[in-house]
Amino acid sequence: MQHVVVIGGGFAGQRVVKALRGSEDVRVTLVDRTNHHCFQPLLYQVATGSLSPGEIAPPHRWVVRKQRNVSVVLAEVDRIDVEARTVEAVTITGDRTVLTYDHLVVAAGARHGYFGNDQWEAVAPGLKTIEDAIELRYRLFGAFERADVAVDDATRRRRLTFVVVGAGPTGVELAGQFIEVAHQTLRREYRRFDPSEAHVVLVDAAPRVLPMFDEKLSKRAQESLERMGVEVRLGAAVTGIDSRGIDLGDDRIEAGTVVWAAGVQGSPLGRQLAEATGAEVDRGGRVTVDERFALPDHPDVYVIGDLASAGLPGVAPAAMQTGTWVGREIAARVRGTSAKPFRYKDKGSMATIGRHRAVAQMGRLRFSGTLAWFAWLFVHLMYVVGFANRVLVTTRWAFSYVGRGRGERVLTRGSRGRGATAAPTTQARARAVEEQWPVGVAHLDHTPITPEPPA
Repeated sequence: MQHVVVIGGGFAGQRVVKALRGSEDVRVTLVDRTNHHCFQPLLYQVATGSLSPGEIAPPHRWVVRKQRNVSVVLAEVDRIDVEARTVEAVTITGDRTVLTYDHLVVAAGARHGYFGNDQWEAVAPGLKTIEDAIELRYRLFGAFERADVAVDDATRRRRLTFVVVGAGPTGVELAGQFIEVAHQTLRREYRRFDPSEAHVVLVDAAPRVLPMFDEKLSKRAQESLERMGVEVRLGAAVTGIDSRGIDLGDDRIEAGTVVWAAGVQGSPLGRQLAEATGAEVDRGGRVTVDERFALPDHPDVYVIGDLASAGLPGVAPAAMQTGTWVGREIAARVRGTSAKPFRYKDKGSMATIGRHRAVAQMGRLRFSGTLAWFAWLFVHLMYVVGFANRVLVTTRWAFSYVGRGRGERVLTRGSRGRGATAAPTTQARARAVEEQWPVGVAHLDHTPITPEPPA
């Protein structure tokens, strides 16, 4: 029986495992540093309080529970020896484990890339994992709590300023959600200020938002964002980010929250693998593969998903298609045959901006507005793993649509992440330092105000 080791349980790795279902001559080991699959296209809804993490992140063991030829190892791979055909990893207990393989699939994914400015990550987190989403949720809703105890108007304005760097689908979706949180979700919940005073800025060095979309759709998306109240600044390259704001050349935006949605960087495992095999790596850390998604001179080592440089778009449908094909190719090779050549089918592109606001392109079709919004909901719902999770997500969306609320807004000390500080107690406010999350001393008169409803 041949052993297939799959590194990474994202869209690509999961589809490899699924494609090997029923292969009696194959046993599969799925290795991942987390115990769950993550539906990344809906991470921004976890970050903005619409969904809970469990609704888009089913456990790997639950997903493969009926697939008897699959075992799961919770570990982080740090070395691959292609000559010895071994994978070395550190398990959850800190112990090292070594797996031998007949076929290896590396689908370790990618993280956000800062174009050589990795120091920005502490003050401008990205959105690639559940941990990132929880961190961002803390920063988003925590910003309004910090604004409530601001010592002066200038401090409050800074704490209510949100900058999203990157005008791709993730950046556009986040900017739209941030403004909806301020204008709708929180509009009657604070007495000392009006949450709709929040200022959301979308920044990108590109000349238009959603540059991968048709130009007319990009224009409509920008117009929708601006009508919602988002300031869009294009052709603006980021030159610096710190705990108090962001620099765009000579321009400075004082901001309490900066989110990074620009650029990705392949897993470090890709470079380690390339050094061991002589394979090429592009600037984004992606490994160059052949038409079979295998490494040159190593036909039993496949690299797929966001870690592969194969001329395909870095989107979920492409990852799923390559994963399915590689799984079938391995099964065919075990039987002594080969799979049909891979052909990528473009499923189109969609991006949601806000309620009843979205853009979509499918083949020659181009549409926007309510129709695109409902199409986006349907397509993403169908890709959510597990029937129970689809029901939960549908229910959440229905309640949010009717009541405009967000049920996942709890801030706990455990939810704070890189660089953030927990919400201070009353006694701690006087001695808090105006650092990354400045608090200072606020004189609270609790004078109620009645915010005007947004236009």
